[in-house]
Amino acid sequence: MTAPLTFAAEVADAKAQNRPIVALESTIITHGMPYPQNLETAQAVEAEIRKAGAVPATIAVMGGKIHIGLEPEELKALAQTKDAMKVSRADLAVCLAKGATGATTVAATMICANLAGIDVFATGGIGGVHRGAEDSFDISADLLELAQTPVSVVAAGAKAILDLPKTLEVLETHGVPVIAYGQDAFPAFWSRNSGLPAPLRADNAAEIAKSQLARASLGLPGGQLIANPIPEEAEIAREEIVPVIEQALQEAEAQGIAAKAVTPFLLSRIFELTEGRSLEANIALVLNNARLAAAIAGEIITARGA
Repeated sequence: MTAPLTFAAEVADAKAQNRPIVALESTIITHGMPYPQNLETAQAVEAEIRKAGAVPATIAVMGGKIHIGLEPEELKALAQTKDAMKVSRADLAVCLAKGATGATTVAATMICANLAGIDVFATGGIGGVHRGAEDSFDISADLLELAQTPVSVVAAGAKAILDLPKTLEVLETHGVPVIAYGQDAFPAFWSRNSGLPAPLRADNAAEIAKSQLARASLGLPGGQLIANPIPEEAEIAREEIVPVIEQALQEAEAQGIAAKAVTPFLLSRIFELTEGRSLEANIALVLNNARLAAAIAGEIITARGA
């Protein structure tokens, strides 16, 4: 059996013309923001990718098919869906079998992008090792996906609510290149500097594209995590956001919130505690990641043609 992929017209044209394509996840649409802000943000990210010379491919599961790119009316329908499954590696096949609507996480988006022949994916931040994982074993499937699926993921680091040192350790153990863009520090989503050094650094998109192709030529599995710091004017400084995160974490523990419910609760509470600034920063960093991903996708095509 072949994978049940269906391509939006714009994406199909881009593939036929060998133009750069950037994959986008859909969980940020269904689980990250309320309507209509989620739709407006998704449209803005797609527009940013087009402006940067690439074609956006928002990925979602609908009607028993993996949609590689959404037509405008499909994007709007997804943004208004209230009961979409949050789909990762474990859920993807079940969602397809049920004919349910599924929003793809980082891991599922990587799988689908790879099936569709797309090399680069832009998101906000990846999942990682949750705080207290030594007791809960709560570690995102995103990390193992990066170790096995050959897609470069552009993110503003891992989500700052996570245990960042342990997240970096797990990525290192699984041989995932973690490349900070334009700086030596590993960014922490809303903040440019997590206080941790990044294992690797790249200063231009061409370098990142060449390293991805070099991994393929060496037969190395997996992708790359490109840690792209949030623009300076949009960041919430580390010393300001850390106490807010700690308060939200304490409230989650007190309320017994666990597993997949943790991240949505924390992001919602941090939004309240920062009076909306965390969401504004989130949108800014996603747009920034989209621009860099478009540049990398273009450089991969150039390097393959050289």
